[in-house]
Amino acid sequence: MRITGAKIVVETLIEQGCETVFGFPGGQVIDLFDELYLSRDRIEHILTAHEQGAAHAADGFARATGKVGVCIATSGPGATNLVTGIATAYLDSVPLVAITGNVPCSLIGRDSFQEVDILGVTMPVTKHNFIVKDIRELADTLRSAFKIAKSGRPGPVLVDIPKDVQTAEWDFEPRPDPVRPYPLSFASENKLRRAAELINSAQKPFIYFGGGIISGKASKELLALADKTDAPLGCSLMGLSAVPCDCPRFLGMNGIHGHYASFAAQSEADLVIALGVRFSDRAAFGDGHIPRIIHIDIDNAELDKNVAADLAIEGDIKDALYRLLPIIAERKLPEWSARIEELRAEERRRYDLADRKHGHIGGKLSPHDIIGTVSGIAPEDCIIVTDVGQHQMWTAQMYPLRKPRTFLTSGGLGTMGYGMGAAIGASAATGRRTVLFTGDGSFGMDLNELATAVAQGTPLTVVVFNNGVLGMVRQLQARFYDKHYSATTLGRQTDFVKVAEAFGAGSGRAASADELKKLAEEAFAYDGTFVIDCAVDCDEAVSSPLWNDFD
Repeated sequence: MRITGAKIVVETLIEQGCETVFGFPGGQVIDLFDELYLSRDRIEHILTAHEQGAAHAADGFARATGKVGVCIATSGPGATNLVTGIATAYLDSVPLVAITGNVPCSLIGRDSFQEVDILGVTMPVTKHNFIVKDIRELADTLRSAFKIAKSGRPGPVLVDIPKDVQTAEWDFEPRPDPVRPYPLSFASENKLRRAAELINSAQKPFIYFGGGIISGKASKELLALADKTDAPLGCSLMGLSAVPCDCPRFLGMNGIHGHYASFAAQSEADLVIALGVRFSDRAAFGDGHIPRIIHIDIDNAELDKNVAADLAIEGDIKDALYRLLPIIAERKLPEWSARIEELRAEERRRYDLADRKHGHIGGKLSPHDIIGTVSGIAPEDCIIVTDVGQHQMWTAQMYPLRKPRTFLTSGGLGTMGYGMGAAIGASAATGRRTVLFTGDGSFGMDLNELATAVAQGTPLTVVVFNNGVLGMVRQLQARFYDKHYSATTLGRQTDFVKVAEAFGAGSGRAASADELKKLAEEAFAYDGTFVIDCAVDCDEAVSSPLWNDFD
């Protein structure tokens, strides 16, 4: 079947199981968008307000489903507008294929209109990237992009397609099935036996897990390991939702804005079993204490990168745990369990003090009010998305997550403006109502995507923590910079209720818990997108186990 390159792209996307793409048209992808129009009964294109929103939407689609997300943009500024979204996916190991147009091959390198070296720009933030200058290679290059994106540690791949390749014709041979990932790497048997010896001799084991448990579908094996070793569990930001929040062994998120009991237990442990997690600078050990560490990860590059492990094991996490479980002893560690309960009690004491010290400042809503009210109304499988800032950490600390792939946030890159696009993508993927927790600073960066949400009829509840400041930076200025609030007091007069109305969304303003409950119930019953503007005091702070915020 002899068809154009643009049609080859669309047919290959459909062949790979892609049903939804996100993007924004332009001169160098006009042929591709024409083919999307002609194939609109087989593949949906969602037009976003900005290319960055398209990349985040594809990211949210991928995180909510585990499938490869796809976004499309034209050359030059269209392509560069994708970069922040691509980098966000790269740092959080999200499978993504970004397709960009380019000027015709004969004009590349001549500073043509809307030309940029997008391969050079994205090389540091992609697993791989391609430019296709020969139509004969187009279909297989796209198949390779999908294969790479979902193999091993997932991540984004970019395919740049010059306009003349899109208009040329070639014989297309469809394949019956989507490409499969590359074969997995499996942990060494000898290393797993050494891991079992370390685990069997530990008196205070602690399991620290990350997003690799979710992408590796290893929640069941993780919980079995914790039960067999009598070990408490803590996670990174990306690990949230891998195990139910009410699991008796789960102490919550670790790190500089994590839960005190999780942080303290890891700091007192004599063995940390790190699973599908990287030791970024946000991870923390108390008083510089570094216990023995077993680190298992699919990506060899993460082993011994930031923290040297006593035993580093490369391999698929689900397989490694499945093979490790039969060779470890089933144990009870009553002294360690008793100490964990003491740490839980200390955490409750600290947060009770913090609530009395900080809660309802100025008579406004507290973060606990907002998250508690929304979580009390939202269904258990509701997908929770955040932007980046104080609201992100409050959500991570407090929201009762119970099912994998129900918490979407920018962890590694920390991208303000991630939330609206990701929430739209997640809702498009699942058909379910999604909740976005955002701050007035972050919302100012992505509220243009309200146009997309309303146009798509997206069932989305947007909850704005509105404190008039860039809260996380201001909090650091208060603590470490003698309250020099440089460029963190917004001083804006934006009325988010009116803004939402102007975009065509439902909206309301809450200054009390009763008002919020009424609005939340209205939002969840609303047919479409609804924005709730919540008044929060600018002095509300995110707690940290590293800081003496309590006594």
